[in-house]
Amino acid sequence: MHTPSPAARLLAGLLLLPLAVGAAHAALSADEIARLGKDLTPVGAERAGNAAGTIPAWNGGLTKPPAGFDINQGHANPYADEKPLYTVTAQNWEQYKDKLSDGHVAMLKRYPETYRLDVYPSHRSAALPQADYERIREQAGRIVLTDSGTGLEHWERSAVPFPIPKNGLEAIWNHEVRSRAGGIERRHLIGAVNPNGSFNAYGVDESWIFAQNMDRQEDNRFWYFMARMYSPADVTGEVVMVHEPLDFARDGRLAWVYNAGLRRVRRAPQIIYDSPGSFSEGTRTEDDYDMFNGPTDRYDWKLVGKREMLIPYNSYAIHSKKLKAKDVVKPHHLDPALTRYELHRVWVVEATLKTGARHIYGKRVFYLDEDSWTIAVKEQYDGRGQLWRVGEAQLMQYYDLPLPYYAFENMYDLQDGRYYVAGLSNEEGPWRFGAKARRADFDPDALRRSGTK
Repeated sequence: MHTPSPAARLLAGLLLLPLAVGAAHAALSADEIARLGKDLTPVGAERAGNAAGTIPAWNGGLTKPPAGFDINQGHANPYADEKPLYTVTAQNWEQYKDKLSDGHVAMLKRYPETYRLDVYPSHRSAALPQADYERIREQAGRIVLTDSGTGLEHWERSAVPFPIPKNGLEAIWNHEVRSRAGGIERRHLIGAVNPNGSFNAYGVDESWIFAQNMDRQEDNRFWYFMARMYSPADVTGEVVMVHEPLDFARDGRLAWVYNAGLRRVRRAPQIIYDSPGSFSEGTRTEDDYDMFNGPTDRYDWKLVGKREMLIPYNSYAIHSKKLKAKDVVKPHHLDPALTRYELHRVWVVEATLKTGARHIYGKRVFYLDEDSWTIAVKEQYDGRGQLWRVGEAQLMQYYDLPLPYYAFENMYDLQDGRYYVAGLSNEEGPWRFGAKARRADFDPDALRRSGTK
């Protein structure tokens, strides 16, 4: 039998390379799509539970509110009567190390006297409207990444463009475009918590409207964002506005800030990548918001695979309207008596900074909940390869919609002992999901003319 020479094998490999790259960007096959709603859930998660019985099968999720539900009173905890199965502490964490992220292990070691994970029975409560499931299935055979990987082609409004991801970019795009009912309006608190527990809170009225919920469509626009500060007094009236593209290779992010004192609107190209996050006092980057947002071009993305892991889930207790912010935020971390962890399957995605690219995070590891495609936990490493920040999304199911989202997100800084909270709404009114808007509402010229009217 003839054996190809090394040169011939190299040539053959080069000829096959474009096919391999194309396959990585190919839409799902008919056989793969047929799995959705069968052995896979409509969003691509494994329908079955695990062999140990510690993760249940998905049976449709939590889709109806309890009797007497009143949105103004918040979301009642459907699992309020449950007690922890066990607690992970600094003393026993090695028993559970195969179910812990490196970030949670680091937190247990950093705060051995106060930090812990109370672990409850797992409930696969995540669910979306049937229309979203149908749209996912319909578009799964068409949506592909752009050649650069910085955008999507043939995407309309699918909640999960890649229910069976083939690479890390596809998985992270599932998080970026996951369903949020088309739009969110919320009044909430953001800011840094100091090591002594004092919370430097900023009050913000926020609108986050996706293109399909705008009255007028624009080419290559994905979402529109506006945050108006209402407290404290020295920042009241300041505004941040963002227009986000669907493909960053075609257009960049457009951002503006309105300074109430000067009554001036200015372009803000710095609101992107690793610039310090607005009103975060340096505890997060702009692309930390929503666990990760914005362009993907500065990292190489690797889909590591799936694993079972303890993540924040069904976080109704910490989202109770009966609580004040001071009940939730404590020195160094959230009150562990209010947090809830469950065992779930997650997709693991590693982002490694490209050679020559600039970002304060040299590596990032994301753990995406298989049932919602939300980044549930993240680990961020500095340029030396040292674990620096650990982020969490306090996931819960908004059963009245239905929609899996988070109560709020938090991120711990292992180096200086502070942490960041965004979305804390315990003392505020109900969030409005499915919000719609006029394109004119997100016009910087109108903002310039009207100020904060």
